[in-house]
Amino acid sequence: MSVTVVDPRYPVGKFERPETITQEDRLNAIASLAELPEQLRNAVEGMDSKQLNTPYREGGWTVRQLVHHIADSHMNAFIRVRLALTENWPTIKPYDEKAWATLHDSAAPVEWSLELIESLHARWVMMLQSLSDEQWQRGYRHPENGPSTVEEATLMYAWHSRHHVAHITHLRAAGGW
Repeated sequence: MSVTVVDPRYPVGKFERPETITQEDRLNAIASLAELPEQLRNAVEGMDSKQLNTPYREGGWTVRQLVHHIADSHMNAFIRVRLALTENWPTIKPYDEKAWATLHDSAAPVEWSLELIESLHARWVMMLQSLSDEQWQRGYRHPENGPSTVEEATLMYAWHSRHHVAHITHLRAAGGW
């Protein structure tokens, strides 16, 4: 009997940009973004303060930091997509996600970020559902990661959503929570 070993850093595998992106890929990515708020809320439901302050892996962020990171990251992504849709291939500003995770507000109740994510994703999904084929091909330039189209960014953040929910659900399973 073989046992599948999951890399705790990448429980759903690493993100890989597909060579071609289909309409079905776009729709699946939008669905993932639409489902994230409920999936994330379910993943942390009933966790006490000690559990929320537990790192999801050795050397990793706590569950609390992870929830706030998702809000931070997805706010940045939403703004980047909006810039891509309204400017001609803007160069976006990166941010130091590790430094952000250490700011004082990372100790805030997870509910604050859960509510933020719920509203943010509702707007993001609404916007994405309205895009033309031409708009999906617009993009931005990241100074470190290079160019990214709106559709590539959408697929990446759909993966990002599944990636971090899996961090929490794998920790809960391992801890018997």
